[in-house]
Amino acid sequence: MKKFDREIMSNIKKPYIIVFGNEKGGTGKSTAAMHVMIYLLRLDFKVGCIDVDARQGTVSRYIENRIRYNQTNKERLPIPVHIALQKSDSDDVKKNEQDEKERFAQALSDLSDCDFIVIDTPGNDTYFSRIAHSYADTVITPLNDSFIDLDMLVRLNSNDPNNLRPSVYSEMIWEQKKNRLMRDKQPIDWIVMRNRLTNLYAKNKEEMHKILTALSKRVGYRLVTGFSERVIFRELFVQGLTLLDLQEVGIPLSMSHIAARQEIRAILNMLQLPHLQQKLETIG
Repeated sequence: MKKFDREIMSNIKKPYIIVFGNEKGGTGKSTAAMHVMIYLLRLDFKVGCIDVDARQGTVSRYIENRIRYNQTNKERLPIPVHIALQKSDSDDVKKNEQDEKERFAQALSDLSDCDFIVIDTPGNDTYFSRIAHSYADTVITPLNDSFIDLDMLVRLNSNDPNNLRPSVYSEMIWEQKKNRLMRDKQPIDWIVMRNRLTNLYAKNKEEMHKILTALSKRVGYRLVTGFSERVIFRELFVQGLTLLDLQEVGIPLSMSHIAARQEIRAILNMLQLPHLQQKLETIG
């Protein structure tokens, strides 16, 4: 273990770290991250958020919209402690990596009194993203029900479906799993979340389920069902709201809203977060 990493671990309390990662954009990482954070906040956990995708900054803008909503409507909706990290931009790659490592360590230190830290990562490979994955207790990879998205996990051969090669993202996950074990003697729980599911039967949907289930043991992830495709997610982003806020702000719940809220609870149960399970047992 390098001296720098030993110093990080010795000085930082251990919040549970959840990383939302996928090297493809448009899979719903930021929306899922925001809903997980608000769910945990509403259970009275202290939640920190690190955005290492600050250039696009979707989760940062979501939180900014939420702060603005509170100010405009004199509400007190819960908000995570938020830190956005910009990529270093010097011409020296090694210097950039060292700078990003130190700033990431500082962000973890600043959030060390949180119960959970949720990290949103970009839809491409960056040094920040690799660092974040290496500190994860749980990595959640939202995946649209599409063979294009599946290609981010494994390289499929149309001539031989059994001839599979790990994708660059899967290889990166394995590398960070090894780094985590060597540094902390702790595993990473990797979860692939089938996201933006349609409610209609489709052959593609059935094939995706079959392939993802078969791949889960070979590639090393747990498969869970995520959010259905709903227009309301896009609408709520502008206001900084989540489905968990609707009753509090006086928006009548439709059957679709109720079903979506049940999805969120089901997803959190499937994640099997240790602090969460203990809290639910205490209150329920």
